Amino acid sequence: MVNEQGIGDRIHRVLRAPDTGPTLRRFFVNTIFDSTFVILGILIASAFGNDPDLRVIVATIITSSVALGISTGVSVYEAETMEQNLRMREMERAMLRSLEDTSISRTSQLTIMLISSVNFIAPLIAGAITLTPFLILGEGNVRAAAIISVGLAILILFVVGAAMGRSGGRNPWKQGARMAIAGFGAFVICYWIESLL
Repeated sequence: MVNEQGIGDRIHRVLRAPDTGPTLRRFFVNTIFDSTFVILGILIASAFGNDPDLRVIVATIITSSVALGISTGVSVYEAETMEQNLRMREMERAMLRSLEDTSISRTSQLTIMLISSVNFIAPLIAGAITLTPFLILGEGNVRAAAIISVGLAILILFVVGAAMGRSGGRNPWKQGARMAIAGFGAFVICYWIESLL
């Protein structure tokens, strides 16, 4: 009889754990929210200024998204490692034995990897979506691409907000609209600040 589970079974087991789903959602929402706001700031500073440069816009969005992914992925990895280690120690004290190299330990490690990977990917998703108009429209239509990109950023906020509302038992349209309004408000404020400089 084989006791070792396949990676697919282990991932399924991790996702069924009561704490994993809410933690994944919470971190993903926070990270994609922050990433989208950062990209809105980048768009205002680089695409809505005088003489916007397509290469600078594309490079800034890509490098910022990767940097945010690494930052959030590593910080969440470290935080979750600490939390999982504390949980494992409590379980070891209760069971009066070491849980090193057990299925519990391997599940704990996989949980950490899944949560940190989601946080690494979230900024890349926001970056890829908002970058698309620039790649399609190219050098001659930077301002139009920027307007579409801002619209996509606000749409990301709406979709994430709606998903939050739905999973939290609230009105998804209202929650999505709140997130979108926050994004639009940030855009207006930052655009006004940029116009003063």
